[in-house]
Amino acid sequence: MHLFHSQLRNEVELSGQIKEFPSGSILLDFDTYIRSLPILLKGSMKVFKTDSKGKEILIYYIKPGESCIMSFLAGIHHHKSKVKALVEEDAEILLIPIDKAKEWIRLFPEWMDFIFHLYQKRFDELLEVVGLVAFQHLDVRLMNLLEQKSALYQNKEIKITHQQLADELGTMREAISRVLKNLVGEKKILISRNKIILL
Repeated sequence: MHLFHSQLRNEVELSGQIKEFPSGSILLDFDTYIRSLPILLKGSMKVFKTDSKGKEILIYYIKPGESCIMSFLAGIHHHKSKVKALVEEDAEILLIPIDKAKEWIRLFPEWMDFIFHLYQKRFDELLEVVGLVAFQHLDVRLMNLLEQKSALYQNKEIKITHQQLADELGTMREAISRVLKNLVGEKKILISRNKIILL
């Protein structure tokens, strides 16, 4: 456990539990109580919200060394989760009991810095999502999402379906297909079966 320094690291090793989750696992579901704070060690996760009709919108990705601040906030206040967290790539996750995560805020300045840094990062990402939804056209939002995924996977080839893109952007598959066709025409991407290549 190299995320933290000696005293906090010892506490993490005593209280935390490392588990492996395959791609597609739901780590956190809507309307459930949070018992543990997940810290991603390997793989990737996405956090998203759905409306009453089942339409999804991506809120942010979680990368190794990061956690879901919304889990922490809901957990320490004993509220039910308002978001869903899904494992995108096979993941190794450190689970910290929520009471310990709350207690360490008082005991370890390093832990408090970690939580506040996460809060700032997620808040900035949320503002970016709001800005994209409110002010940008679908082609800009789609390219932004593809670039995010490319950076996350460190690969210009992204395995994803039109429907998955539509779900993450909260729009219709037909609209995504139309925009992708335009992006191919603009020589920004190539498309093959369930795969998009950034140029």
